[in-house]
Amino acid sequence: MVTATKTAGKGKNDILGTGRRKTAVARVRIRPGNGTITINNRKFEEFFVREQDRGNLLAPLEATGQRETVDVIITVHGGGITGQAGACKLGIARALKRFDTALEDALRQGHLLTRDSRMKERKKYGLRGARRGTQFSKR
Repeated sequence: MVTATKTAGKGKNDILGTGRRKTAVARVRIRPGNGTITINNRKFEEFFVREQDRGNLLAPLEATGQRETVDVIITVHGGGITGQAGACKLGIARALKRFDTALEDALRQGHLLTRDSRMKERKKYGLRGARRGTQFSKR
């Protein structure tokens, strides 16, 4: 089953998904195609140079077997490179779930629909950081 989200001038059969990781936010758009992945108007091989980040991004597509059947357009901002890769992974997984509800089981088994809730801990008053205290001086 394919559900479509109507957007003005962008493409009528695009399926949208949003992914977040730390402070990175990725807006993912999926449409039927031949497997092209574009991130911020660049090829994903140019955007993610580390193999670990590329594997992270491709995990939902490989788990569902949709690598060669859908085109993925991603707009990502905030955070660092690894956080952006994690945000893209979650956004692709959520968009694939909306693209075909039969893929949800494969995505759940791979833990690809779970948001990583780890965030930077805030600095507390009276301390130098989130947990580090001031240096002890005997004299």
